[in-house]
Amino acid sequence: MRQSSGARGSAGSADASAGESAGAAQADGEVSAAEKSGRRAARRARKSGATGGKAAGADATGPRAADTDAQGPSGPEGSGAGGSSDARAAETTEAAGGEGTKGKGRTGSDTDSKDDDAESGPTAGGERPAKATIPRARGADTAGTTGAEGNEVVSGTSGRKATRKAAHAKKADPKDRAAKRKRTARIARWTALALAVIVLGAATAGYFYYEHLNGNLKKSNLNLGDKQLDRSAANAAGQRPLNILILGSDSRNSKENVALGGAREDAGRKPLADVQMLVHVSADRSNMSVISVPRDTRVTIPKCTDPEDGTVYKETDRQIINTSLMNGGPGCTVAAWEELTGIPVDHFMMIDFAGVVSMADAVGGVPVCVDANVYDKDSGLRLTKGSHKVKGEQALQWLRTRHGFEDGSDIGRTHAQHIYMNAMVRQLKSGTKLSDPGQLTDLAEAATKALTVDKDLGSVKKLYDLGNDMKRVPSGRITMTTMPWVSDPLDPDAHVIPKPGDADKLFSLVRNDIALDGKDKKSDKGPKPTVPAAPKGAIALTVFNGTGTAVQPPATRRASDIAEFLVKEGFTKATSDSTPRAQADTTITYPKTAQRPDAEAVAKALGLPESALRMSPTVDQVTLVIGGDWRTGTKYPKTGEAEESDSSEEPTAGATGDGKSGENGKKDDKGDKDGDNKAPKSSDPLSGGDTSACMNVNPLNRF
Repeated sequence: MRQSSGARGSAGSADASAGESAGAAQADGEVSAAEKSGRRAARRARKSGATGGKAAGADATGPRAADTDAQGPSGPEGSGAGGSSDARAAETTEAAGGEGTKGKGRTGSDTDSKDDDAESGPTAGGERPAKATIPRARGADTAGTTGAEGNEVVSGTSGRKATRKAAHAKKADPKDRAAKRKRTARIARWTALALAVIVLGAATAGYFYYEHLNGNLKKSNLNLGDKQLDRSAANAAGQRPLNILILGSDSRNSKENVALGGAREDAGRKPLADVQMLVHVSADRSNMSVISVPRDTRVTIPKCTDPEDGTVYKETDRQIINTSLMNGGPGCTVAAWEELTGIPVDHFMMIDFAGVVSMADAVGGVPVCVDANVYDKDSGLRLTKGSHKVKGEQALQWLRTRHGFEDGSDIGRTHAQHIYMNAMVRQLKSGTKLSDPGQLTDLAEAATKALTVDKDLGSVKKLYDLGNDMKRVPSGRITMTTMPWVSDPLDPDAHVIPKPGDADKLFSLVRNDIALDGKDKKSDKGPKPTVPAAPKGAIALTVFNGTGTAVQPPATRRASDIAEFLVKEGFTKATSDSTPRAQADTTITYPKTAQRPDAEAVAKALGLPESALRMSPTVDQVTLVIGGDWRTGTKYPKTGEAEESDSSEEPTAGATGDGKSGENGKKDDKGDKDGDNKAPKSSDPLSGGDTSACMNVNPLNRF
């Protein structure tokens, strides 16, 4: 007979008891019938599961032997746990010579009672003995049988052995092992599927959120003018600086902006760019320079074409720079900046009133300081003396306040904006709002909803990369400045213009990627090439005229005049290029180290200093650009011979942009040394690491 499987210890113990009863009923030795009965009882016990005890008691009526793994008469004794128990039970009954009583056994169902009870099976005469209590500690291991005299015949050890043998038999069954493997594989498949669904769901959610943030961004053309400058030249390592124009719009074209900005009668007009800052991140990302231009600066606004309706706005030199936004959008303001500074703008970012409020809230407020109680009824700002953390509408009031600070002009407002921007940068760099995912999400939502950007910057990924570039700059290497200015001769009480000399110098430093804090390390040029310069007639050279600025038109024939002079000097391959350029300083650029001697030869012929030389892989050959610092003659003016700053203009009251400073308007004793590679004092530089900066309150607006 085949050995059966699946009986647990408790069921085996019950089956053994049933087998003993069958042995007592059939003392004449009919073992085979008892075995059949036992097998039927075992099958019922297996089906009953946890109620095996009940099956052994209530169901085992009649001469049944309960053997989970019973063997036939011819099978080897002891090959199954139950079979061994049955054989011993039969032998014991015969030896006793009388009716046997079923031993007590514990089943799985006994666990519900405090003292485990097991019903005795029926005797040979069909009578049920009384219930007996089995100690819980013995459990299924107890399976005893007694004779008519009451002597113990079989101990509980037999039951324990039977249980262990049954367990081993089950473990050894190949079908059970195969079934277990199938179950394990099935669980693994479902687990993997569940994980895949979770991961896919998270990725899908992340993708849709990413696209949602991209959808928040508003996009527009970068430059609407006809003369877009080339990108900044890369340095010797091939790295390029970044120039981003930050604009603050006074748009009142939404209910929220009208509520925040007032002037409801302006709700339908085109917005003005009242805040304008150029952020320059150095090529090596070691420093950052910021230049603010007062909104009332009269500049040349170039011809611009509105991309929406095709309207063409003619070039004008009679308007102030904040009106450029009305000529087709931020792309026209970019064109005006390039015309003014000669600095190529790579990207722009524009924010409106509501955006300022939401951003200030998202970063948890921005710390600012005033040196006295201030109340500006126009902006609504009201603060007591000392430091405050402004957020929401109060942050907007701070950025818009003009009358309450310094001399009440737009210049004071730019200084307040610098303090605010420095504080916000320090706060973001400290990570105070970036540790909590919920706060980070709020910041991402606020930033993307608040911004209008150029199309090349129109994705969260590119904004993130830009943020990482800016994050690398230490706070102490950030310098905030205001364009040096003088009163506008056409409207001295209302408008300003760039201050000749100082403004050009500031723009030149940024254009040439020189830090405004004067802390740039001296460039290590390394060993000079050992190869001598090529013969003059073999040096290929291109000359550009870059003398044009917003204040002065290009000097005529500068490129061709210098090229002709060089040809006479033996540089027969010198040619001029009429492509428009605009820069404040004169430079000679060469593509490879081996060509430096050639560039030096050209510089020597023209009287240019060594500082005018630079290497960049963006040029194909030696390239000379004549800057605004050299408008006449064939020899570069010596140090101190360049055009002097015009300080004869009468300054606006309390102004600092014309080279005068201090409460009494006295001229600064320490004037800028010619050739100093740092921002001129007239630009009011402020370090990003200066946490003590405090706004000077206008005496007329104190309380």
